Amino acid sequence: MRLDHAALIVSSPEAARSFYVGVLGLEEIPRPPTFTFPGLWVRVGDAHVHLIGEAEPGRARETHPGYRSEELAGGYTAHFAIHVDDLEEFLAGVRERGGTVVGGPRPRGDGVLQAYLADPDGNVVELMQTGVEVTGEEPEIGVPR
Repeated sequence: MRLDHAALIVSSPEAARSFYVGVLGLEEIPRPPTFTFPGLWVRVGDAHVHLIGEAEPGRARETHPGYRSEELAGGYTAHFAIHVDDLEEFLAGVRERGGTVVGGPRPRGDGVLQAYLADPDGNVVELMQTGVEVTGEEPEIGVPR
């Protein structure tokens, strides 16, 4: 088995394109011509993210009302993760392209460094780098208070 795609409801495919393609630098790929509703697909390695335009105004926010800032800061959210080779370098590029980091970077405690971003609709994307030294000094990760 392997993950093929994740799908998210978005209020504006144009705003989603600005974030996923413009800020994250993902490649937009064609959708099947049978899809008549708004949206776009982006490639993440061998998998895709399908960004589905809402069917009626406000529906994206109704189905996903958002997270508190402390939940975002700690990654205590529904999210998907993208592996990057150099997290600090990638985050510098994200910031240069107008993106905002809502959590991290922080060590996870198992050799992973992670950071979190939120798209215009509040969908959360984790960026992660593996192979980071484990020192034993990593902070505990728990339920946000």
